[in-house]
Amino acid sequence: MFQPLEWFIGLRYLRSRRWRAFVSFRTAASLLGLALGVTALIVILSVLNGLEAETRNRLLALSAHATISAPEGFADWHELERRFAGAPGVAAVTPYVRLEGMLSAGTNLRPTVVRGILPAEEGAASDIGRLIERGSLENLKPGEHRILLGSALARSLGVETGDPVGLLVPRVVDGRVGARLAPFTLAGVIEAGVPDHDTTLAIVHLSDASDLKGLEGAAEGIALKFDDPLRVREFAAAERNRLEPTWRYSDWTEEYRNLFTAMRIEKLMMSIILLMIVGVAAFNIVASLMMVVIDKQKDIAILRTYGLDARRVARIFIVQGAAIGLAGALLGVGLGLLLAYNIDVIVPWLEQTFGFRIMPADVYYVTALPSEVQLFDVVAVPVAAFVLAILATLYPARRAAAIAPGMALRYD
Repeated sequence: MFQPLEWFIGLRYLRSRRWRAFVSFRTAASLLGLALGVTALIVILSVLNGLEAETRNRLLALSAHATISAPEGFADWHELERRFAGAPGVAAVTPYVRLEGMLSAGTNLRPTVVRGILPAEEGAASDIGRLIERGSLENLKPGEHRILLGSALARSLGVETGDPVGLLVPRVVDGRVGARLAPFTLAGVIEAGVPDHDTTLAIVHLSDASDLKGLEGAAEGIALKFDDPLRVREFAAAERNRLEPTWRYSDWTEEYRNLFTAMRIEKLMMSIILLMIVGVAAFNIVASLMMVVIDKQKDIAILRTYGLDARRVARIFIVQGAAIGLAGALLGVGLGLLLAYNIDVIVPWLEQTFGFRIMPADVYYVTALPSEVQLFDVVAVPVAAFVLAILATLYPARRAAAIAPGMALRYD
């Protein structure tokens, strides 16, 4: 089969059995170093993608993707439901009331964020139904003053289902700040798996929350759920400027901006740090190719005397380095995908074998390492590694092209 001369010689050098053992070892080390760098990058990026997605899903399980509210509330929220239900990507629209207060049980007093909901509609707008450990949404009935609490909040108050709790909320009447204390009965416990919710969240019926806030049965606003949380940007671009001046729009990208910005910065820094492993492997390619250049000086000199110009000599070593880079990148992709897709098996085995927890529940939101492989990472990482390998060949190739045939053969 016809091959360009540079390809033929470069690949033949890689397969040569007469290579010195040290040169062969350096080449193998370069290939494995490149493969390990690509593997580590793909696995770490996949885990960080999974952590970001899992954190987002847990945070949004009990939070609206977007909200539209007004100071005076919405007496007829059904009109808004009809208006926004047909917007692109909107899966559900439901009214809500939000207020902050203090919960009391005996001598225990804890801060809380209270959400008033319509149980019949909330099931379509959030995952609260499947997160209730004891009780159910149907227990929340208008006028009966029943309440659902986050699991950690219920434990800190020392209450169980059926126990009474007091809810103290601030109110502004005629420009003066006052307070109102309302008795409630614990109707269930929510286990969201997110400290922000488990330690502060309380759920009551919409009418009870509306009365406590002085809205006289009106909803403070509407909560929107999208089929894809990322579509809030599309909705905001289309609808935000069309809202009334007194209305307030907010979505999860604004509310949790600091958290997800920190996660993106962490992902970027981890990528840079792990890319240094690939850089070390690239330096090994430089060293191994320089050894080949020194070992093959006479061969290069003979090729030059037969008329092979310097540029084609340089290409021989570029081909050799490119072959090492391509093999290392492909091997790394294979190992990386194998580990990334089986992280849910590998991590429990490591924890059981060595007796430690990678993600302890008292520190992290997510206690198991999720993995989400993204096509961009699978393509970008090996391409970056291959480019670094090509760049690493330039100096050895230039040195090989600069060899003078007369000087290399003067003692032969």
